[in-house]
Amino acid sequence: MKNVLFVASECVPFVKTGGLADVVGSLPKYFDKNEFDVRVMVPKYACIPEEWKNKMNYVTHFYIDLAWRKQYVGVFELEYNGCKFYFIDNEFYFNGDKPYDFIHLDCEKFIFFSKAVLSILPTIDFRPDVINCNDWQTGPIPVFLDTFQDLSLIHI
Repeated sequence: MKNVLFVASECVPFVKTGGLADVVGSLPKYFDKNEFDVRVMVPKYACIPEEWKNKMNYVTHFYIDLAWRKQYVGVFELEYNGCKFYFIDNEFYFNGDKPYDFIHLDCEKFIFFSKAVLSILPTIDFRPDVINCNDWQTGPIPVFLDTFQDLSLIHI
């Protein structure tokens, strides 16, 4: 069994601004469930419709270091189309009526998101063989992977 993790800043049907959301929301369901354990991680934006937020289950929370402060990381999950979706919660970064804002604010937001994604993996007991990073918002993930060879070091 191969473990595949899709990480993106948006995903249909939860939040969509463009084609990225369509791909991340539909592609995982086409993997053979007998050969692949496919999971998806996205931010838990305040703008996600309540109908979806009400279906999410709280998993855990912890804090990670980011620059000079500790930031809350909440973890929620939802099964959709035979795939587990994880939502990373942090109202400081993901509050607002849209997923993207000004680039100078979004840079820190998605650095946080990328570090939180890797920090969650030991907590949910999932070690991906492949991490599919989508667009610039998840670009720090390969950098963090190179920096922290042992994923257990990321959850600080």
